[in-house]
Amino acid sequence: MMAREEYISSRPIEESNPLRSYCRKNHHWSCFTMATFLLKTALALLCLFSATKAEVFTSIGQMTDLIYTERELVQSLKEYIDAEESKLEAVKSWAKKLDLLTHVSTLDPEGFLAHPVNAYKLMKRLNTEWSELENLVLQDPSDGFISNMSVHRQYFPDEEDEKGAAKALMRLQDTYRLDSESFSKGKLPGVRYNALLTVDDCFDMGKLAYSENDYYHSVLWMQQALRQMDGGEDAKTLKADILDYLSYSVYQMGDLPRAIELTRRLVAIDPSHQRARGNLHYFERLLSKEQRDMGQSQQELADERPIQLDTYERPKDYLPEREVYEALCRGEGIKMTPRRQSRLFCRYQDGNRNPRLLLKPMKEEDEWDSPHIVRFLEALSDEEIEKIKELAKPKLARATVRDPKTGVLTVAHYRVSKSAWLEGEDDRVIARVNQRIEDITGLSVDTAELLQVANYGVGGQYEPHYDFSRRPFDNNLKVDGNRLATYLNYMSDVEAGGATVFPDFGAAIWPRKGTAVFWYNLFKSGEGDYRTRHAACPVLVGSKWVSNKWIHERGQEFRRSCGLTKVE
Repeated sequence: MMAREEYISSRPIEESNPLRSYCRKNHHWSCFTMATFLLKTALALLCLFSATKAEVFTSIGQMTDLIYTERELVQSLKEYIDAEESKLEAVKSWAKKLDLLTHVSTLDPEGFLAHPVNAYKLMKRLNTEWSELENLVLQDPSDGFISNMSVHRQYFPDEEDEKGAAKALMRLQDTYRLDSESFSKGKLPGVRYNALLTVDDCFDMGKLAYSENDYYHSVLWMQQALRQMDGGEDAKTLKADILDYLSYSVYQMGDLPRAIELTRRLVAIDPSHQRARGNLHYFERLLSKEQRDMGQSQQELADERPIQLDTYERPKDYLPEREVYEALCRGEGIKMTPRRQSRLFCRYQDGNRNPRLLLKPMKEEDEWDSPHIVRFLEALSDEEIEKIKELAKPKLARATVRDPKTGVLTVAHYRVSKSAWLEGEDDRVIARVNQRIEDITGLSVDTAELLQVANYGVGGQYEPHYDFSRRPFDNNLKVDGNRLATYLNYMSDVEAGGATVFPDFGAAIWPRKGTAVFWYNLFKSGEGDYRTRHAACPVLVGSKWVSNKWIHERGQEFRRSCGLTKVE
């Protein structure tokens, strides 16, 4: 099988920098100044990217700071441009004045110098004033901008962030069944600000997928890049490059007729493309062999219909309930029947006549009957939410999961968010929230984990998982026991996506700011309730903030009675 090699330009190195080439041809000193500035900026960015750590894309809350950083850099850039233009105007003024002077002096040099003042001023200009002009030209207004870049560079995303954000778009594309054009044209539900992807953006998306051997997404994004280019959109990317990646990706998806058609287009554009010519011969021989083996006499024609989401089947992955999980995220397949709906009620919850809830009981709604999931309304005020976010933001770090084999906490691609842990001693608001959770649930929080605050970034998600530990000899369970129950505060509304879903019994719970949901992870016998395997769906549009309280078994002996059967 012929492997596709990375395309390497055979153009001279000189042509790879059009600005420098232009400057050399036209002898513009200002071009050299700009080229030097761009080189210094690039070096600063290179240092910036090598010095920072990825994970910026995993939290919308932290990404918002980059908006203001970029605005400040734009202002700094405008100040540099003003300084450069001011410097250029001064040099132009010198050049205009001296051009007039030398035009007169060169008509009759001896006669001009016969005047002693002219002779003196010539000596002065060449000895002093030209030196001043030289110093003016050598001034570098870019220093202030580069210095500002250095101040902010520690907060900048790196290459891994860009890759993470691109993969997030592909994850959203899969989960919500959105074609590439929907993203490219900004056709997303609930959006307040429109954003478009260019040909070059789509090409970069496809190229990233290709580098990860993800030919399914490479086809979708290269096809979109080609569609927009064929529609007349200008781009730096060459059509030959798009066809190069697209044709081979289509071949990898098993569509030989279309791979041949695309490769022929590539050869027609660039007849000297040796690899494309070789691939074309190989594809044609392979198709002929397949047709002979199948007893076909005519060459199969390529499907002329444009490539869509359903043109090729998405490869299966490690998650067995992928289709069910993603359907629930889209609001499909929810098993809420009229009979089940009739068993759901709302009530006032006073925590078994808890003094703190007597005057203002909590509003409680049933979300699901079995396992029983409830939602508490007005569980957090707006002021409490803002305070919790304020306390959490400086502590946000990439959320981790416990490796089921080693028990070690590690980051995982299936959990994309940032989290922080807050103690009651951090602020009285946290202490008040902890006390409220105990009052509402009737369970002790003395052995509960700290309040975990999470913010989901671009396509932020947490794929299906159990909150309770399934490792019988987990050292973390020896003191406080397993995670008995989960209390989840929703601290923001989400414009689209971001539901909490339970694939086992087909439930989807949508975020509502200020509310909280609660369920038990363990039966009364202490056995894990495997029906509670749940997931946080990718955030399609918006920023999702939640706070979790995992309540453990220890301390609940007289608060939740034990069951007599395994699944009671």
